[in-house]
Amino acid sequence: MGCFLVLLGAFVPRIALFLWWIFGDKLAVVFDNFILPFIGFIFLPYTTLFYALVWSPVGGVRGLGWLVVVFAFLLDLSHWFGSDRERRRRGTAQSAA
Repeated sequence: MGCFLVLLGAFVPRIALFLWWIFGDKLAVVFDNFILPFIGFIFLPYTTLFYALVWSPVGGVRGLGWLVVVFAFLLDLSHWFGSDRERRRRGTAQSAA
């Protein structure tokens, strides 16, 4: 299940989070309420998924785990800003034709 979750999360993090929530209990342990993971599911899926992956029950996220979470946050930001740039590029190409 772990390897499948990582492979699925690399391409579609929202589906991976949903399946992990349905079939696992770690998301309930990592996040003590429903609001924060739901907002993460909508706006920052990679960050939410990677935070849950590197979270340890003993000390939370420490050390290199924060580097992984920051990388996931940058990945989410690149998704948001990259899609906006692509949308603008397509709009100017269509209006020129």
